[in-house]
Amino acid sequence: MNDRAPYRAEAARLRAIFEAQGAVPVEPAILQPAEVMLDLYGEDIRARAYVTSDPLRGEQMLRPDFTVPVVQMHMAQGAEPARYTYAGEVFRRQEEDPSRPSEYSQVGYEVFDGTDPAAADAEVYALIESVVRPLGLKASTGDMGILAATVSGLETTERRKRALLRHIWRPRRFRALIDKFSGKEPMAQPRRELLAAADPFAGVKVDTGLRSRAEVAERLDALREEAAAAPLSRDQVELIEAVLNVRETLPFALERLRDIAVDMPALVPAVERVANRCAALDARGIDVAGLDFEVAHGRAQMEYYDGFVFSFAVEGRPDLPPVAVGGRYDALTRVLGGGTEIPAVGGVIRPGLMLDLKEGRA
Repeated sequence: MNDRAPYRAEAARLRAIFEAQGAVPVEPAILQPAEVMLDLYGEDIRARAYVTSDPLRGEQMLRPDFTVPVVQMHMAQGAEPARYTYAGEVFRRQEEDPSRPSEYSQVGYEVFDGTDPAAADAEVYALIESVVRPLGLKASTGDMGILAATVSGLETTERRKRALLRHIWRPRRFRALIDKFSGKEPMAQPRRELLAAADPFAGVKVDTGLRSRAEVAERLDALREEAAAAPLSRDQVELIEAVLNVRETLPFALERLRDIAVDMPALVPAVERVANRCAALDARGIDVAGLDFEVAHGRAQMEYYDGFVFSFAVEGRPDLPPVAVGGRYDALTRVLGGGTEIPAVGGVIRPGLMLDLKEGRA
């Protein structure tokens, strides 16, 4: 049996660093209500999490991460500004790679502060960077807000924009929607059965399954709107491609994004947020000239981040997960806060992987 004591000691050491920065230690329960995670991520989360049933509390889930319960706690009883830290186990099912652990430790640092979001982003990044610096890891950054702003600026229907934003973290589904909305793939047409089901006086009996007549009518309206909408223009699709292809060091990426924003003014506020963050990182001594930036960085792994994202990984070791990841999740606070939003950013470290790398076991 592996001795976990050294790993717990490493986790405690890292948490102490964050406490020294003014973070309050918290310890969310290991069993979390599954309903919250399912509402956030849909049924997809079941493939990655351990779900069980309690006769009194309903479906429960072994804690897949700390951020969601920490946000819930803060939105229910916290005051802004606030800084939190934690250390403990999280649980993830591994169906594709049996060598990856299904239980491992996380240590995190979360900041709820809307005074200066760029400064908060830089604070979290610089603190995590200082902790993992001895390992010589590859740092990568991005910004999900750039892609979201691109979608919001498209010349198309609001319904299409909502669909694209809903799947922004699912690259294949996002690409399929772009192909559909641009006319590359055929549109679904309203079926006669749906028309009949939506019309209570049509005189045709149709089985609508679990859907109510109102839901069928709403779906019909969506299909009609989709069929009538003009396809995304070639220029609009090329703008999306240009944004997704931004992969440069941060200063050059910023220059490229400003060029793209000339053709899409809706991008300007998001690009300026990147510029402000760049300045804040530089003020904290980060070498921004050598810092990699990719708009789509972490897009398939960091589902609740909606702005700045970053990771620190072992270069040349794709078999290993990142040692540390983090980012901004303002929208998550709005969802879990019942409409109240607090700017928030945080990051997590894998202390076990850090220790294994330091001692040559990884």
